[in-house]
Amino acid sequence: MGLKASLSKQFARAAMVELKIRSSQPVSVQLKQLNDIVKTAAKTAFGKDHGLRDGMSLESFQRSVPVNDYEGLKSYFDRAVAGESDVLWPGKPLYFTKTSGTTSGTKYIPITEESLSNHISGARNALLAQIVGSGNANFVSGKMIFLQGNPELDKTEGGIPLGRLSGIVAHHVPKYLQRSSLPSMETNCIEDWEDKLDAIVKETAEQDLRLVSGIPTWVQMYFEKLLKYTGKETVQDVFPNLSLFVHGGCAFGPYSEKFKQLIGFDIDRVELYPASEGFLAFQDKPDAEGMLLNVGDGIFFEFIPMVKYLAGDRTRIMVDKVELGVHYAVILTTNAGLFAYDLGDTVKFVSLDPLRVIVTGRTKHFTSAFGEHVIAEEVESAVKEAITKNGGVISDLHLAPQVKPKKGKPYHEWLIEFAKKPKDLKAFSSDLNQALRDQNTYYNDLQKDGALAPAVVTPLASGSFVNAMKSKGMLGGQNKIPRLANDRTLADLLLKSQKK
Repeated sequence: MGLKASLSKQFARAAMVELKIRSSQPVSVQLKQLNDIVKTAAKTAFGKDHGLRDGMSLESFQRSVPVNDYEGLKSYFDRAVAGESDVLWPGKPLYFTKTSGTTSGTKYIPITEESLSNHISGARNALLAQIVGSGNANFVSGKMIFLQGNPELDKTEGGIPLGRLSGIVAHHVPKYLQRSSLPSMETNCIEDWEDKLDAIVKETAEQDLRLVSGIPTWVQMYFEKLLKYTGKETVQDVFPNLSLFVHGGCAFGPYSEKFKQLIGFDIDRVELYPASEGFLAFQDKPDAEGMLLNVGDGIFFEFIPMVKYLAGDRTRIMVDKVELGVHYAVILTTNAGLFAYDLGDTVKFVSLDPLRVIVTGRTKHFTSAFGEHVIAEEVESAVKEAITKNGGVISDLHLAPQVKPKKGKPYHEWLIEFAKKPKDLKAFSSDLNQALRDQNTYYNDLQKDGALAPAVVTPLASGSFVNAMKSKGMLGGQNKIPRLANDRTLADLLLKSQKK
């Protein structure tokens, strides 16, 4: 073992002792977190408008600060973007992250000096936890590649640096990782995603790459280009010391067989839950289900059961009241100046001691054209079951309703890009449909009552999802392919690409 790996193990053990202490007393840690945030923000414009004060109780905070989405806080965001000080947090933000919104167009989320450390330490702790849990720190002795957004920054009208979260974080890579981090800043700044990947492939093909990080869709694209460029059969042939894949942004399940095929073995993985609004959770043990909630690092968490959320009830609870297996909307109050902010994600707790979650979908990303309310977790589980029974390898997929078919009853359409088709597509379709019926009572009842026809699987040509995202200007970086939708916007775009 090299000196760098040996020192990393020592540092990792110390960091995990501290993390374990924080995670073992989440209620007191979270209440202190809330008080620190409201005390600091008390003299801001938002704090004055909402009566924030030192020592404010949870109940008083919840009465004074209602749940807000981006639109609800937009007037404050706009003032901060324009350069006004002390709006949501003392002073001016260090950065604004630029992210896509469904109703607001582009959203501008502040990053403060205090909240920046949350993004950095969250990713760091995930790697340290992997070192302690696996006992293997060899990946720190080689090169690491982080597939991320363009690090070139613009400025808001108020002169504050503006960019994608991953691009901003690229400017704050710890010194001990800078020499081993890939790609180079020059390559990272290439705007066109496909040109950028080509340059990354050329820059990395001869390196001792040991860790790769990014959203699975775009890492898959990188691996495919790498194999084409090198002429090798597997990524392991190119990078024999590759040992760790760090990923987030979407569930890995549908991609697992494709990655195993590309890499040549079932690689160790660390799952992250980063967002522009904060680094929410990370996988803290190799063999544990779910990700450890980041309770002591600048974020105060509240949750709303989705049953109540969908009924318009915004009554929220903190970590001491959550239950296993319940789908919750995530509400954040952070040291970036977000208060009772509706993140738009849904999670489910799989452990209460310590608090671990899995991401189950989006509050606005679901298929419910017929009242079935199918969520991402159900889609991914159904796909996994159908693949297990019938074989096949999936590159990507999207589920959308077909409300007005030319013939017959309405149905769900699964648009799937197969890297390898199942032996019997008809059996695969039947098993996929049944798996979703088994998980979703409403969907099952709609078919049992004859209101819906069985699902239809539509295979797509290779490259369909990449081409569709490219046509929308959303190729690469932090952009995620929606797993499912309540309309046919992406579905029709995917089908249209088949006719060219």
